[in-house]
Amino acid sequence: MTEIDAKTDALVPDWLYLPDIAELLGIQVTRVRQLVNEGQLIAVRRGENRALQVPAAFIQDGKVVKGLSGTLTLLRDDGFTDEEMLEWLFTPDPSLPGTPAQALAENRGTEVKRRAQALAV
Repeated sequence: MTEIDAKTDALVPDWLYLPDIAELLGIQVTRVRQLVNEGQLIAVRRGENRALQVPAAFIQDGKVVKGLSGTLTLLRDDGFTDEEMLEWLFTPDPSLPGTPAQALAENRGTEVKRRAQALAV
């Protein structure tokens, strides 16, 4: 788990605590922690209490957004840190349009993965 700087924190519009994620997904908090440890979600320490939080955009309709896990794997393989992944996912990309996180939520994961793969070149 990482801590993020104010610039990256400001890019992410909404955050959820791990118990909130567990409730939305209908699973135990320990399973949410496992998803984070496995790299399927990114959780960062933020706020005054430094509690772990996940971008709310990663959860949609009671599930982890389709394509997120694969995208995170690609970015991690490209050498991105958690903070760099969040910055990339939440920075507007005119070629999408919108942010990669928005594109994933709109089921445009193939476009996002292509861009993530191109970063490795």
